[in-house]
Amino acid sequence: MKTFSMTDQGRAREMNQDFVFTSERPVGNLPNLFIVADGMGGHNAGDYASRYAIEIIVKDIMESSKTEPPAIFGQAIGRANRELVLKAAKEPHLLGMGTTAVLASICENHLWVANVGDSRLYLIRDDIHQVTRDHSLVEEMVLRGEIAKEEARVHPDKNIITRAVGATHEVAVDIFEVDLEPGTQILMCSDGLNNMMDDMQILTTIKGQRDIAEQVEKLVEGANENGGKDNITVIMIDPFLGEV
Repeated sequence: MKTFSMTDQGRAREMNQDFVFTSERPVGNLPNLFIVADGMGGHNAGDYASRYAIEIIVKDIMESSKTEPPAIFGQAIGRANRELVLKAAKEPHLLGMGTTAVLASICENHLWVANVGDSRLYLIRDDIHQVTRDHSLVEEMVLRGEIAKEEARVHPDKNIITRAVGATHEVAVDIFEVDLEPGTQILMCSDGLNNMMDDMQILTTIKGQRDIAEQVEKLVEGANENGGKDNITVIMIDPFLGEV
């Protein structure tokens, strides 16, 4: 396995409210763990939300007695949600904070994914396939047939999300299981990437680089060149690199 990650403030934001965690080594009963969180809230609240959520999630996973990834993910995100709600209730300057969270773990040839919000996980092979579904207002509009998929990226309400960790007392978590084929790469990102580059631009950029580090660097560079209107976080994972 080979991984590389990067988070960047972008060109328009005053601070970076994204946070990233990667471990190719076991975390609790998971053989590896990758997380992208995109915080929201005024002043420092978004930055705090993403960092605190990942801290709680990782701690909970390390301590969990559960063995199945869906149960591990669900319990950890649920705990992070409760802790963020309690923290905001005690500290008024944190009211309204929340964060997206997309988690992944590779167990042999199976990929397990958990998602809340609009940070994404893609599979990259000959084409690009989005595994997660955005919990956003524009995604709901697409599903209802009110706007086309291509319009969602540039819609004025594209940043309104309908589900976040810490936003309400209970949080629903989407879980996905994917069988990985040799040659498949995994891309995880905050919306600072996919709002600045469409799927084909992302795929072309990835395919045009020599190695996984260059792929990440060029994706961040491309998002900034296209405006860099938000924080940009990217994780690339090659599960099969180095295998005989």
